[in-house]
Amino acid sequence: MHGLINKAIQSFLCDSFGTPVWHDIAQASGVMQFLGPDGFEAMQLYDDALTDAVLAAAAAILRRPRESLLEDLGTYLISNERLEPLRRLLRFGGVSFTDFLYSLDDLQGRSQLAVPDLALPELAIDELGASAFALTCRTCPPGFGHVLVGILRALADDYGALAVLEHHGGAVPGEEVIGIEVHDPAFHAGRRFDLAAEAC
Repeated sequence: MHGLINKAIQSFLCDSFGTPVWHDIAQASGVMQFLGPDGFEAMQLYDDALTDAVLAAAAAILRRPRESLLEDLGTYLISNERLEPLRRLLRFGGVSFTDFLYSLDDLQGRSQLAVPDLALPELAIDELGASAFALTCRTCPPGFGHVLVGILRALADDYGALAVLEHHGGAVPGEEVIGIEVHDPAFHAGRRFDLAAEAC
């Protein structure tokens, strides 16, 4: 697993539940023994088993379902100000939430332009009706679809859209499907977004 993903999980757990809780999770998962108290490095590659151990330890220590934690992680990735570059990368997908959904087929390629060795799963969006879609995530690690649900919910709010999302699992291993219904693409004003980043 890419260090960017692991570091995002670590930051989410620290910011949401506190550094002492992260240290307990790091100790229980083996991160503390292998990597020390600072945890993951953003540009390193790690064994997927270590990521799974962190998520399992977090679910046990926090007494929360893994799926719920992963959805909250997805929301965190969009709403946290320190991760604004990720929000901007995704918002470049379109001027409306519906436009953004149609751009998801190209997200894998766009992400590799930014981080060449970041291997995101393949995403395929299918239109089921005027406002209904199915997003299929292929070759994805278990639970990645729940992270996407959190990301999509946060982005729908970011765009000002009223949307309902449901994780449907997958028919084959490594595949997860998300059902999306866009009831109103302009339900409220949404968050400001400019094509050009503000100067510091």
